Amino acid sequence: MPHDQAHEAWGEVMARLRLPAPERPAPEPFEGAVSCLVSPLGMDFAVMEATPQEISGRNPNQPAAVWLVVLLEGEATFVDGPKSTTLSVGDIIYGPTGMQAALRLSTPFRLLFISAPRVALDHRLVAPLSLRLGRFGGASGLGRVFSGLLRATAEALPELTSEKLRPVELALTEFLVANLAAEESPASIGGAEAARAAHFHRVCQTIETLLPEPELSLERVSAADGVSPRSLQKLFAAAGLSFSGYLRTRRLERCRLDLSSPICASLSISEICFRWGFNGSAHFSRAFKEQYGVSPRDFRKASLGIGGEEAEGS
Repeated sequence: MPHDQAHEAWGEVMARLRLPAPERPAPEPFEGAVSCLVSPLGMDFAVMEATPQEISGRNPNQPAAVWLVVLLEGEATFVDGPKSTTLSVGDIIYGPTGMQAALRLSTPFRLLFISAPRVALDHRLVAPLSLRLGRFGGASGLGRVFSGLLRATAEALPELTSEKLRPVELALTEFLVANLAAEESPASIGGAEAARAAHFHRVCQTIETLLPEPELSLERVSAADGVSPRSLQKLFAAAGLSFSGYLRTRRLERCRLDLSSPICASLSISEICFRWGFNGSAHFSRAFKEQYGVSPRDFRKASLGIGGEEAEGS
């Protein structure tokens, strides 16, 4: 394919991924390839490889999302304003859409690009509106584990289906939240705000383990965490949340995932809502439709492609 046509085709790939159009590569034969897959939660996964180029600027058509890039092969530099960081293979860079940044790929490269809708992540982030550009080192600690997961996903992507990405998208969310908490921990930057972020993350993990308890309360969680209910209320307020609102959102999200999973197809809608702590199916159905704009029955039917009576499963 002629150089101009190849570059034009690559630009179409970038537009499909809603990435800024790259700077024109050096005048050499241009080569590029991409493998894409969309997860059930709407996360874009793309393994991209091409000749040297710079990806910079902002795409005004980007939806609200959080993006991650894992360098799989090659040499790259991440530029955030006046700050320039040389990346090693396995490093992860991230940020919210709409912020100015540049990724300079100085050699032939291979990377994994992921775009996760904000609606799938914001309820797990301590301060979603303050999310900035950043980097997780892939050589040690939790970043190494996260990088290993993403690199393994990149290698397996051509063999995966959207459905098989379900456990990956769940693990990705947990690892992203955990790595952000570690980046903001008292040991890394200090201060009351960092300590509060680490504490909030710990409380959220506690809540995840207690979600099935129908009578789960602020008092129950505060006792498990060893703080007063009032302190816990303040912790949620500092994150712009309420305990009851967060608990409801997490239970609904767990139910939503089960309703769309073939593994749980034999469970009725009532069984699913009870297993995540809801006290009644009618209340659950109202809350689900309010949150997602569709009834649990219709959501399951659309997700699994099954008939109405079977979708109800009650």
